[in-house]
Amino acid sequence: MDIEGLSMALAQNKVMTDISTQVLAMSLDHMEETGAGVVELLDRSMAENSVMPNLGGHMDLTI
Repeated sequence: MDIEGLSMALAQNKVMTDISTQVLAMSLDHMEETGAGVVELLDRSMAENSVMPNLGGHMDLTI
């Protein structure tokens, strides 16, 4: 392989690596936001449960 071809291949490899890194960073940011939302929902649920501790403690079933 000549120098020009090797240079082009390395440049393309760097671009693909940079793009992959950016996509991964965006994905991680989205996961962090989703996780924070889940934690907030759980905290809110626990706060409601402390106000009504018997809520959801029993289930009546009829067949």
